[in-house]
Parts: sequence; structure tokens; C-alpha cells
Amino acid sequence: MIDSIPPGMLLIVGALLLSVLRGKFQQVMLLVLPVLSGLILLGQAQNATSWENMVGFSFFNLDIILIRIDKLSLVWGTIFHIAVFLCAIFSLHVKDTLQHVAGYIYAGAAIGAVFAGDLLTLFVYWELTAVSSVFLIWASRRDSAFHAGMRYLIIQVGSGVLLLSGVLLRLHTSDLEQPLFFGKLSLQDPGSLLILLSFGIKAAFPLLHNWLQDAYPQATPTGTVFLSAFTTKLAIYALARGFPGTEQLIWLGAAMTVFPIFFAVIENDLRRVLAYSLNNQLGFMVVGIGVGTPLALNGTAAHAFCHILYKSLLYMTMGAVLFRTGTMKGNELGGLYKSMPWTTFFCIIGGASISAFPLFSGFVSKSLIMSATAENHHGMVWLILLFASAGVLEHSGIKIPFVTFFAHDNGLRVKEAPVNMLVAMGVTAFLCVLIGIFPGPLYALLPYDVVYEPYTAAHVINQLQLLLFAILAFAVLQQTGLYPSELPKINLDTDWFYRRALPNLVTVCCVQTAPMLKTIDAGFVLFREWLLSLMYALFGPTGLLGRKWSTGGMALWAAILLGVYLVLYYL
Repeated sequence: MIDSIPPGMLLIVGALLLSVLRGKFQQVMLLVLPVLSGLILLGQAQNATSWENMVGFSFFNLDIILIRIDKLSLVWGTIFHIAVFLCAIFSLHVKDTLQHVAGYIYAGAAIGAVFAGDLLTLFVYWELTAVSSVFLIWASRRDSAFHAGMRYLIIQVGSGVLLLSGVLLRLHTSDLEQPLFFGKLSLQDPGSLLILLSFGIKAAFPLLHNWLQDAYPQATPTGTVFLSAFTTKLAIYALARGFPGTEQLIWLGAAMTVFPIFFAVIENDLRRVLAYSLNNQLGFMVVGIGVGTPLALNGTAAHAFCHILYKSLLYMTMGAVLFRTGTMKGNELGGLYKSMPWTTFFCIIGGASISAFPLFSGFVSKSLIMSATAENHHGMVWLILLFASAGVLEHSGIKIPFVTFFAHDNGLRVKEAPVNMLVAMGVTAFLCVLIGIFPGPLYALLPYDVVYEPYTAAHVINQLQLLLFAILAFAVLQQTGLYPSELPKINLDTDWFYRRALPNLVTVCCVQTAPMLKTIDAGFVLFREWLLSLMYALFGPTGLLGRKWSTGGMALWAAILLGVYLVLYYL
């Protein structure tokens, strides 16, 4: 019985129960649901006769695989359950039932998608994540959040439409074996290219990334933590499942690691800084997928696991600051270490983890990808990743904690974060440190056997050199006034072209063509009146074709038409 329950379905069904519960009952259910769902998954994994267990059925001669449990899906399934439990603790103080219901449907759909064995099942969950997650943005109940949510929804649903289009194209390609099976896909057929584009939108590929920086900062303090954990990491899983070893992804991922650094350094909204940082970290995972070796794929899985934890921790700390101060503008914050010391401490741990300091989780996961890149002789890409590693320290490891808690003191004196927030941040921080010190359990969970030791003298010394020089560079730039200051401003990204340039171009074109369109419209009105007059003259009561005709006249016209037809026929 337990083997036939799709993972994540309990969270989706339980979300409906959350909609009718209130108070303590709702809070208890928030904590119980992810635990029960995790236990179901654990039982299914233990009951599997091998490391690949499938449950499905046939529908119109199509193989629908609702549950496919193997080592790759189990990595994401495990961390997704941990993430939803931590998110539940972090949001216990929230009285908005809409956020709880949307968050649990969203998390359940993401988990269901990870264990989908066919592309149609993946599509259903793919779209459900889009529709449910947008309410975490709209729950802010601001005009800006509504418009950002609409743009987010259009892009996310559009990703699903591309996925479905790719699936249908594969179904109509007769030479494909198992066109619905969600496994390694070839770029030789158009359907797979559409599927790759669909995954790329959710993974925030360059030029397809703007929805992330647009929408995430508009979500609620707790909603952003949910969003940071699931959507993009689901896309990374889909890429790892469908396109491992696709070399084009190597350079694409390298570009993803670099360009967000420059935007993050000059950004004033600290949740947008974290959104750009998220883009940067996704690039490392995409590089690992592109390399495609067992070590690289292990690195991608491990980095996704660790990234969900430390990125959630950073978003939790910023959510706590937003909850207490009401702002995320860097120029309005500072000096909060005096009144929020625990949040400050947890933020520093998150910054150290994302920066890959030794003894923190990012160090033991990112090094797998770096080593795999070097072993496969991608020297230039390795140098790009090295630069990106220094860059992420600048904007997430240093800027976020420094600007929020230690920089210019604006006199903000607020309460420390609520207890449930502190507990969630404390557990997440503990996991970041625990994995960094004892990476063995994480490595044992990875899809391939790990023969790798992160704590070698050379690796530790090289990483510390990189980090210390990056810190020195920040200090020098800060002291000399060359580091971009926190100022209220709008930074333009490529979404300017479709959010501002394109609408303005349409407006200008409409204004410039208005006289011509007015002339055309007047001409059309005259032509319409002339045509109506002509029709009335012919078919009106006194018209040539409207009045009564004599029998002889009708016979004459019939003979004339018959004669014309015969002449044309014989010619």
C-alpha cells in the first residue's frame, strides 16, 4: 500500500486540510505533514528491490510512471523534505492560511516531479509548482507583488507549455524508443530541444533569468524561503536527469556563474542580491551537469543539497530582518548586530557556507565540481569558476552580513527574530556546519560511489588563499571608496527590454502611426458606406436583383448562363 503513494502527494492533500485548520492545530499539522511524507519515502526506498523502483500504469498504450525511486531522485527527495520541514518551522508564526496552503502544494508538487518517471507526469507537477508558488508572491498583497507575480506566472506556465510541446513532438516522432520516459534525452530531435529550453527557463539560464530577480524579492519573508528551495533546484534535477554530459551546458553554466556577480555588487535590495547569488550558484551545478562524469554529477547533486540549506539560511536571516524592520534596502539597514545578534551569527554561517570556507557545507560540495572540471581538462572553465567563487564571497559572504548588520548604523533598534525563526535558522546553520565537518553521510547519499577527500592540505590551503585575498580586496575597495555604495537606485537588467523598451516602442509606434491609421479608418468607413449603398441598389426592394422578375426573363437569363458555361467548358 505504501509503495503506491506518490511522494509529495501527502503534502498536496494535507494542504487542503491546512485550509480548514486554525491555530495550534494548523501549526502541529505543518510540522507533522513533512515528517510523515518523509517516512513514506523512506519506507518506499527500503522496500525497493534494487536502486530503481518504478510504480505506474498504461494509459492509451503510454507508460505512465508515477513513482521512480533511484539514487538520483532520492538525493533531491531527501533535501526537499528537509527543506519543507525547515520552512514550516520558520513560518509557524504566520497566520496567513493562504501562504501555508500554497507552500505545501508547491513543495509537494516539486517532490512529486522529482520522482516522476515519465515526461507527462513531470509536466503535471511542473505546472502545479508554477500555479501554486505564485501565491507566495501575491501573498505580499502589494501592487508591485501582483505585477511581479503575473510576470512570474506567465513565464513559469510558458515553461510548462514548452515542456508539453516537446513531449508531443517526441510522441509524434516514430523512430524514438520510449518517447515519454524521463531519462537521458538527445538533442537530435526538436522535442528534446524544446524540453531543454523549458528546463532552462526554470533553471534561470542567461537571458532567461530575470523572473528570478523580479519575483523573489516581492514574495513574503517566509514565501521567499520556500521559493529559494524548490523551483530552480527542480530544474537542476531535470537537467541532471535529462541532459547529463551535454557539453553546451558547460559554457552556459560558466556564464551563469559570472554575470550575476556584477549585478549583485551594485544592487541595493538585499533579497535581489541573494537572487543574483542564487543564479551564480546554479551555474556551478549546470557546469557539473555539462561535464557529466560521475564525479561531476555527484558534485551537482551534493551542491544542490548544500545550496538549498545555506541559501535558505540566508533568505531566512533576511526574512527575519524584513519582518522586524520592514525594509530590505541596504542604505536603510546597518548596525543590527546590536539588537539581532543571533540572526547576525546565523547569517555569517550562511555566508561562510556559500563562500565555501573549509568546515562549511559549500566547501565539500563545490570542490567536487571544481575537481571534475579540472580532471576533464576544462582549464578555462575552471578559472572562470575560481573567479566566480571569489565573487560570491564578495556579494553574499561579505556584503550581505556587512551591510545588514555591521555597516553604517542607522539607529535601527528592533526585537530579535521570533523564536520559531531562530530555531529554523539554528537547525539550518547546524546542518551547514555538520555537513562541512562530516561530509561522509552526504557523499553516501550521492548517486555514484564517491572516492574523494575534500580535506587535503593543497585543497584547503588553495581555498583559504582565494578567500583571504577576496576579503583583502573587499577591505581595500571599501577603505578607498571604490566599492559601490548602497544607494537607492534601479539597476537595469535584460528584462528592461520587455518590461520597458518594448512597451515604449509599441507606444511610440502607435503615436507615430495614429494619423495614418486614422486616414485608413476613414477610408474604410467610406468604402463600407459605398458598398452598402451598392448592395442596397442591387438587392433592395427596387433594386435590379431585388425586384420581381418575369418568367420569360428568368428563362432568358438561364439560357444565357448555360450558353456561357458551354462555351467556357469546350474552350
